[in-house]
Amino acid sequence: MSAAEGHRDWRDVVYPLALIGALLAGWEWAATHGYLRPIRFPPPSTLLASLVELVREGFPEGITLGTHFALTMQRILAGFALAVALAVPLGLAIGWYPLLDRLTESVIAFCRSVATLSLLPLAIVWFGTGEGSKVFLIGYGCFWVMLANTVAAVRQVDPLLVRAASTMDTGPAEMFVRVVLPAVLPRLFAGARIALGVGFMVIVGAEMIGTIHGLGALIMEARTFYRSDITVVGMIVIGGLGFAITAAMQRLERLLLPWQAPVDGAR
Repeated sequence: MSAAEGHRDWRDVVYPLALIGALLAGWEWAATHGYLRPIRFPPPSTLLASLVELVREGFPEGITLGTHFALTMQRILAGFALAVALAVPLGLAIGWYPLLDRLTESVIAFCRSVATLSLLPLAIVWFGTGEGSKVFLIGYGCFWVMLANTVAAVRQVDPLLVRAASTMDTGPAEMFVRVVLPAVLPRLFAGARIALGVGFMVIVGAEMIGTIHGLGALIMEARTFYRSDITVVGMIVIGGLGFAITAAMQRLERLLLPWQAPVDGAR
């Protein structure tokens, strides 16, 4: 690692932490001096105490933060995995065959426009109030995002790559595996990150269905008991979880697709 890279890496860590620290200090000062109402904007010190309460004692009914966290992760990953397993092969086929693309373009555009949480009543009718309805809603939201990005990735494969491979007597199967798939992988990773973001947005509404377990349910229960401090803690945990998974996916993308790494010195 060069000195310039080391200096940049140091700044990338310290500067954001300094900004976050300054914002938290300003928030604490404003709340303790009466500029912010604690019931609406609980200060960081209160949030820290609430976090400790959630870890040790739990809320509601003694359900600890670890239990909420584990169930939310399970639901999001199950819905996301189901969406990817269905959307990627279907999207590759649609993008590769122009006739399928023309037949399904309007359907994909329409279904992507349907708000996922508007399907909540139907999800309850179809799957009841158990895990099935929650996984379905998350999977539905992730599926259409992943499908649209996969189709777009195949459409945008450089025609020069395809023609160059054709001149070397490359068969259709080999063309798809050795030319198309490597070309679409960066867009697939980008689509996966967007789909995960949708999953985290849907989870709060999905966990409104017949449960008090999960981070979304924790937020809803806290609202019922006017515990704005726990509501904010739940939001922060969901945000931190999403950030951590996105960062892990970006690192995995850099490992699997080293040719996509930014040029030295580029931002």
